[in-house]
Amino acid sequence: MKLPPQLDTPRFLQRLTWIADPVKYMETAFQKYPDIFRAEVLGFGGNLVFVHHPEAIKKLLTSDRTTFFASGKVNEMLKPLVGDYSIFLLEGDRHKKRRKLLLPPFHRERMQAYGNLICNSTAKIFAQLPLNQTVTARTLTQDVSLQVILEAVYGLQTGERSKQIKKLLTDIGDVFRSPLTSAFLFFPSWQKDLGAWSPWGYFLRQQKQLDRLIYQEIAERREEGNQDRQDILSLLMSARDEQGQPMTDRELRDELMTLMLAGHETTATSIAWALYWIHHLPEVRSKLLAELDSLGESPEPMAIAQLPYLNAVCQETLRICPVGMLTFPRVVQKPTELLDYHLEPGMVVVGCIYLAHQREDIYPEAKQFKPERFLDKQYSPYEFITFGGGVRRCIGEALAQMELKLVIATILSNYEIDLASQKLEKPKRRGVTLAPDNGVKIIIKGKRKPPAKSISQQKAIA
Repeated sequence: MKLPPQLDTPRFLQRLTWIADPVKYMETAFQKYPDIFRAEVLGFGGNLVFVHHPEAIKKLLTSDRTTFFASGKVNEMLKPLVGDYSIFLLEGDRHKKRRKLLLPPFHRERMQAYGNLICNSTAKIFAQLPLNQTVTARTLTQDVSLQVILEAVYGLQTGERSKQIKKLLTDIGDVFRSPLTSAFLFFPSWQKDLGAWSPWGYFLRQQKQLDRLIYQEIAERREEGNQDRQDILSLLMSARDEQGQPMTDRELRDELMTLMLAGHETTATSIAWALYWIHHLPEVRSKLLAELDSLGESPEPMAIAQLPYLNAVCQETLRICPVGMLTFPRVVQKPTELLDYHLEPGMVVVGCIYLAHQREDIYPEAKQFKPERFLDKQYSPYEFITFGGGVRRCIGEALAQMELKLVIATILSNYEIDLASQKLEKPKRRGVTLAPDNGVKIIIKGKRKPPAKSISQQKAIA
């Protein structure tokens, strides 16, 4: 039995294309090999296998560790961002135990506690913006997402430390905002401190300042010993493993970096994409506003989050513009078959989220933004895989989806917004994610007038 087909482009050129223009790389490969192919992009030679057929993705995500093992070592490139003890880099039983500790703060029943926080943070930030001036939506949504993270994760609302952490997180994320600077993550030999003026040197200095603030916060929390706090940091500090041991300061720091960088960056980008599509397509905006208005004035966040068309718009945003391109890598443990191809031990396999979401056999007219497809059909977790799957499924999925819905609803319900340009936004590499190439330029025209009450509503009030 033969191995999966391999792209014949020279290795170094493949790697450069993958870094500079991953969408072009994936779509070019897809034209030749519509289900599975071997790539040479991350230093694994010909052993990195992309799969984007639902059956293959299902086998990849549901097989036990004796067939496909989710090795944290494959994510070594993320170590400079999140540290040695991040859940991204743990594997086996260590990963299982850490995941068990991290999950409770993200259970769906806790979402109600975060709802008002999300809406209030959004309203406060947008109330301070100038009218009739071009602003970058991606910058605004990052501001919102960071504020949510600071309050939900740290329990920090105001104060100098909160401001410093927010600025440092923004600066660190912006280091890798272009494909060129993102390349530092892919080429470890480039990761040299050449002074504060160099990209890597600047990153290290900002990270050192952030670490100092994080450890100060942890130390004060330990001394305070407040068991009533409900922010994620406090919940993690009170958590105990099966031996009754708490997480160390270093473990807490690494998980906080994971939650902050993985959480606020991806969510901010998804919200910016949603704003783009909603205002790029007037009929989508009209339908969404009609649904939001049907709830009346000052609806509860949980009522907003359950709106079907809002959910469909958000799901379609995550489908057509997935922020994460690939699932967590799995390493082949024993000879196995995938789509009638042979896989050898040591091969690294990833589910390609981007290409799976572009399949015409699953999503007809896949390049078109059509929220109705999520009203008409229920997709399997191997067709719609924005948050990964299996033991590595994103633990912050519920919070991310809640935040996406509530931020969009708050903005649309309260502001008249136009796109500054109808030029098509294209996905561009930002670190290990995809973001809109121009950041989505918008103009806030003013406050939105409340919808006129219907005759039946007026009679009911009378």
